Amino acid sequence: MKLIKTKWYPFGRFIAITHYPIGVFYKGTITDKTLNHEAIHWRQQKELFVIPFYLVYLFEFIIKGYRNISFEKEAYNNAHNFKYLQTRPRFNMWKNQTNHGSN
Repeated sequence: MKLIKTKWYPFGRFIAITHYPIGVFYKGTITDKTLNHEAIHWRQQKELFVIPFYLVYLFEFIIKGYRNISFEKEAYNNAHNFKYLQTRPRFNMWKNQTNHGSN
C-alpha cells in the first residue's frame, strides 16, 4: 500500500482516501489509526475488485448516508485494532457492523 502525500486531495475535511491498487492519498499528517482505517478500505477494495466497491459505496451513501456505509462502519469500528487485518474474515463489512465513534 503506497502512501501518496498531496496538498489538495482528498477534498474537503477528509484527511485520506484509498484508491486500490494505486495507493492512499493523504494531506497533512496521517495517524496510525487513520492509516489502519485506510488499510481496511484497501482490503475491501481488493476483495471487491475496485469497481463493485465504488458502486456499492455510492449506492449505500445515497440510501444510508456516509456514516452508515458498511465499508465505513467496518473501518471506523476497527481502526484502533492494529491486528484486525491479520484475522479479518473476508467480506466482513457485511457482517453486523455497528457505528462506534469517528476516525
